[in-house]
Amino acid sequence: MQSSHSVVQDRRAQSVRMIKQLVDLRTETLVLYSKLANKKPFDMGSGAPELLQEFCASLIDYTADGHFQLYRHIAERTERRQSVLKIADQIYPRILGTTENILAFNGKYDSLEHSEDLGHLDDDLSRLGEDLADRIELEDRLIDVLNAPRASA
Repeated sequence: MQSSHSVVQDRRAQSVRMIKQLVDLRTETLVLYSKLANKKPFDMGSGAPELLQEFCASLIDYTADGHFQLYRHIAERTERRQSVLKIADQIYPRILGTTENILAFNGKYDSLEHSEDLGHLDDDLSRLGEDLADRIELEDRLIDVLNAPRASA
C-alpha cells in the first residue's frame, strides 16, 4: 500500500507531465501561428493553405490536450488543493470562451476545401491571436498555482 506522501508525489509528477505536455503543444502551435502570419499576403501559391492545415491540426491538439488532460483533472475534482480549484473556477468559463473561438476558426479553415478563400484569414488570425493570448494568460495563472509548493499534504 502506498503512503499518502507517495500518493501526493505520484499526483504531483502526473501534474508536472500534464503541464509540460500542454506547454510543449502550446509552443508548437505558437511557432506555427507565427510562420503562418508571416506568409502574407495569403494566397494559394504561397504555401499558406498547407501551413494553415498544419496549424489547425496543432491548434486542435493543443486545445484538446488542455481540456482532456489538465481541465478534466480539475473538473473531475481529482485535484484536492483548494487554491487550484478556486483559480480553475475563476478562469474556466473564460477558457471555454476561447475554446469556442478556436473551434470556430478551425471549422472555417480545417481543410484545403475550406482554405480556398483566404480573404478573411488575416483578420481571423488577428482575432485568434488575441484569443490565444488570453488563453495563455489564463493557463499560466493555473499553472502557477499548480506549481506552487503545497502547504500541507
